[in-house]
Amino acid sequence: MESDPSYILERIVKELGVEQIVELLADRIPETDLYTLLLYVFREKTQRLVPSELLKRYQANRSVHPASVDPIQLKQLELDILKIASNHFATPVQLSPVAPLGSCSVVATVDQNKVLSAIRGTEVVSDATNLLALHISDLLKSRKKSNREDYIRLCTTHRHVRTQYFNNPGMFPHFHLFCMVTSGTDTGSYQFEKQSFWEHITVYQDIFQSLFQSDIEVILSGRDGYKDSEGLLRRVAQLGKRFSIKVSIKEPNLENQYYKGLQFTVITKINGEEHNIGDGGFVDWSQKLLGSKKQRLIISAIGLDRLLL
Repeated sequence: MESDPSYILERIVKELGVEQIVELLADRIPETDLYTLLLYVFREKTQRLVPSELLKRYQANRSVHPASVDPIQLKQLELDILKIASNHFATPVQLSPVAPLGSCSVVATVDQNKVLSAIRGTEVVSDATNLLALHISDLLKSRKKSNREDYIRLCTTHRHVRTQYFNNPGMFPHFHLFCMVTSGTDTGSYQFEKQSFWEHITVYQDIFQSLFQSDIEVILSGRDGYKDSEGLLRRVAQLGKRFSIKVSIKEPNLENQYYKGLQFTVITKINGEEHNIGDGGFVDWSQKLLGSKKQRLIISAIGLDRLLL
């Protein structure tokens, strides 16, 4: 029970004797003042630390330990993948290690407790596709870019940190992903959805054929958020023959609100072992960020550590 956040909060309130401490800090103090207060608190905490205790903290915190992956192999894989993606007209972007606080939880169905929140209005990047979506929305809002005549296609490789505990093989507290985000404007007949989906899939096809001499399979699953999700699935899937990629459709999961219309999973087989290596789908983040129902966005990502390990 001690690890239950609600229990811990209840205990803190009782020990301090300050009722509604969360509401006081969240609502009564301006953000900049709260960050200043926290800066002083953290400075006081660190001034009380001694080197031996710092080492103990390092040993106890799995999120700060080095990855098991070979860094030279990882850097080479990043470079190879980014070159392939750029040949498919996706522009590589080097992102910041931090994002605005709430980058995932405000626009998507992500609990903020799964994110490493920081001060000064930031959080450690837990999903680079959210930060790419913010970057694209900023470009559109400031009119530095337009997605009406042609799509905005961005990609990146990035180290991610997530705070939930996984005890499964191949799940790590921090890990590298290759991510792609494509932004466009709705022109009807699911034109954006069909074109952008297959642009993402052909990038993955090229990656695995070129670097691992393996083919990919794509599994689609319907989601809510489109008036005709079944029609969208059908129109997207029927193009699979054109690209010589096996596409199958499994039962929809309409309760999952993260993706809209459809989610796809990328399956590949390397050295005789099958890997569920990545996924993606359509999201409504740019619609929310820009206040326009005409905006369209597709995201996808594959795990790089797992490919090397």
